[in-house]
Amino acid sequence: MNHTFHWLDVLEIAQELAQAHPETNPLTITFPKLKSLVQALPNFQAQPGHPSNEKILEAIQQAWIDELN
Repeated sequence: MNHTFHWLDVLEIAQELAQAHPETNPLTITFPKLKSLVQALPNFQAQPGHPSNEKILEAIQQAWIDELN
């Protein structure tokens, strides 16, 4: 069984994004684009009751920035 993660796994998402998109500057990503990048990650699985929102996307973006530093 594959390990999956969801919207509240902010740090794991940031690590996955950094690995999957090393050429991408997270400061230049719009939230709609960030949401689609997260949803396209191989082991991402949204959970009922845990939708994405601006606060979660901001946390993911900041964690991704931190991951690169």
